[in-house]
Amino acid sequence: MRFAPLLAAAAMVVAAPVFAVAQDITPLVTAEWLKAHAGDENLKIIDIRDDIEGTDLGELPYIANAAVAPYASAGWRVEVEGVPAQIPAPEQIAELIGGLGIDGDDHVVIVPWGTDSSEFGGATRVYWTFKYLGHDAVSILDGGWRQYDALGGERVATPPTPVAAEFPVTLRPELRATTADVEAALTAGVALVDGRPEEQYLGQSKSPVVRIEGTIPGAVNLPHSKLYSGEYASFAQPETVSALTEALGIAADEKNIVFCNTGHWASIAWFALYEVGGNKNTTMYDGSMAEWTADPARPVQ
Repeated sequence: MRFAPLLAAAAMVVAAPVFAVAQDITPLVTAEWLKAHAGDENLKIIDIRDDIEGTDLGELPYIANAAVAPYASAGWRVEVEGVPAQIPAPEQIAELIGGLGIDGDDHVVIVPWGTDSSEFGGATRVYWTFKYLGHDAVSILDGGWRQYDALGGERVATPPTPVAAEFPVTLRPELRATTADVEAALTAGVALVDGRPEEQYLGQSKSPVVRIEGTIPGAVNLPHSKLYSGEYASFAQPETVSALTEALGIAADEKNIVFCNTGHWASIAWFALYEVGGNKNTTMYDGSMAEWTADPARPVQ
């Protein structure tokens, strides 16, 4: 895999998140920002790109000053009680993060490849993990490695070896919906947002980890592909998120639960609604359809 430099400078300017400024910790930071601050004290970069070694990046495939923790293999998600891709136990995930040299005072910037919306979902899922663990000083590099490399971000032959740190955990259960929460939401009429592709939402196809086709009754569909531009390597702007949610009939501050198959694509929708759109009444069901459909007694539409 090899990426050509992003030459459409004008497009990059348009796509850059206007809400990312140097003095603040914001959900998204630009490649320009990260290049300027990569060496700052208490700024920790996490490179979550998968299969770096298998790509055609020459002798300098790694990001300078970045700890490497691939999304698919580092342990960000594990099987819990038969449900795939769940957040590990608090002490387990804290050990992973602390092993990357991150403590409670660090501003963490997460860097994916930035290829498309699904791959970018690794960054939003890791971001949600930090928020759920009570660590608010976290950002995602908008456009990922693609934008950083196009801007001339420093590359190195080998990643640094982190010095292990103590990472504190204060869980924020309001960010994570359980199956019981979804069942209560069905009774109460709380909005449910399905972040999967339309064909899965409509029951025309399904993930192998989901027992049957369909969605949770009454859910509306916000496909993850509408929230990230693979062409311009940038996340959706606030006005785009607002237009999408309004079209679904979800008010700006309306309580809602987002889900998908395993809480991966759902994290993209959660990030869009909660962080970019500013709806702090958004929560994520990481068990999603894999857990929901495991019990045949639960309704599927």
